[in-house]
Amino acid sequence: MKPFTVGLLPLYIKLYDDLDKDGAWRGRMETFPGAVAHALEKRGVQVERAPICRLAREFAAAVKSLETRSVDALVTLHLAYSPSLESAAVLAKTRLPLIVLDATPTWSYSPRQDPAELMFNHGIHGVQDMCNLLIRNGKPFLIEAGHWERSDVLDRVAAWLPAARMASTMRRANVGLIGTAFKGMGDFQVTPTALASTIGASVKSLEPEKFKRLLASVNGDAVGAEMKADRERFRDAGVSAEAHERSVKMGLAIFERSEKMGLAIRRWIEQEGLTALSFNFQSMVEKDGYPTAPFLEMSKAMERGIGYAGEGDTLTATLVGGLMASFQDTSFTEMFCPDWENNTVFLSHMGEANLRLLDGPPQLREMKYQFSKTRNPALATGCFKPGEVTLVNLAPLGGGRYRLIVAPVEMVPVTGPDRMEESIRGWFRPPVSVADFLAGYSRLGGTHHLAVSYTRDLASLQGLAGMMGWEHARLG
Repeated sequence: MKPFTVGLLPLYIKLYDDLDKDGAWRGRMETFPGAVAHALEKRGVQVERAPICRLAREFAAAVKSLETRSVDALVTLHLAYSPSLESAAVLAKTRLPLIVLDATPTWSYSPRQDPAELMFNHGIHGVQDMCNLLIRNGKPFLIEAGHWERSDVLDRVAAWLPAARMASTMRRANVGLIGTAFKGMGDFQVTPTALASTIGASVKSLEPEKFKRLLASVNGDAVGAEMKADRERFRDAGVSAEAHERSVKMGLAIFERSEKMGLAIRRWIEQEGLTALSFNFQSMVEKDGYPTAPFLEMSKAMERGIGYAGEGDTLTATLVGGLMASFQDTSFTEMFCPDWENNTVFLSHMGEANLRLLDGPPQLREMKYQFSKTRNPALATGCFKPGEVTLVNLAPLGGGRYRLIVAPVEMVPVTGPDRMEESIRGWFRPPVSVADFLAGYSRLGGTHHLAVSYTRDLASLQGLAGMMGWEHARLG
């Protein structure tokens, strides 16, 4: 994973430059951002520095430049008081997650301090002015305060960067949709317009005619190479060469990394710069050009870090892609069945899981498919490996509001016979009774689509909610 990157934006006031005839104030002001940047770099953070900004046009240019450098977060640093109306509108408009660093260069401002130090240490009321305007403009932000050198404030800022990367990934997400959302399945449905306006993600649909062209361009040598690689890494659990080949061809049509390769869905991902995908198995009809359902490719896509959710759920696909930006060991899943006897819940889906998370080599098998009028697909099945995990759900609440629900649970090992080897599967045990867990999840509005992530970084998940302006709830 690449290092976290912040854009450091120093705030100042033009009035002081007008009064500073010999440049003494400005000269000292310019040293503080450099010291902070160096201290962050010592913590493994890459810092892109903006020039000191005073006026609206300077803030606009600086933020635009940082946006083009794809930083994970924007960190503001008040060098002195800075009038909020110069910066607030620009900061409210940017999609970059915002962390306010409320710090000053001098450790003590006691009665014994030289009064001249006031000039270099009064940025806190500029922070207060700006934060009020950010709230009034609907811009979420996180804030950390403390002495830059003699407190842990920079450690706290750095600790928010996994959350910032997830938030920035979601705000600039490109979500591919194959088919339409499952008719009548309402809990996760958010229109593309609403998804763009509330989160920032864009939905790009793959029309059947375009898919047919992509599929026709698939390179036979690439198909053979992919099939060979599958046979080497998966256990053969009964898959025909025909089912395997059509599943691989479909995958290579969706995603392709170069013009010399060719498998169809992969080409589409590369062309559109997609960060997440969803398809509805009901839309996979052979007469419309879909030779099978792309379960195998969706599992491979998650393994590569592409977000995914089933049934045309672009909202959860956006969430999974965002989580993967900081926590690669994440998968789409659903809660299917309660095991009251053993106080566990069975996780599964029709044929997709992040292959990184399965316990041992997946089994490559052919599915006897009957859910739409197309031919049997190949899919890779396995059981989620045991360990501490966190379930994560993004629940729409109406009116453009969302609630991020997180639940730390334990994925339990399978002991003894397992009669479900033909499925994607896993069993988790919540820290409370299954009855209380399920009731609590639905009281919070949790949808039936969610993510499972092999992380216990609950603080970063709470930070993600804060940066996105969502409600946050921890279950169990």
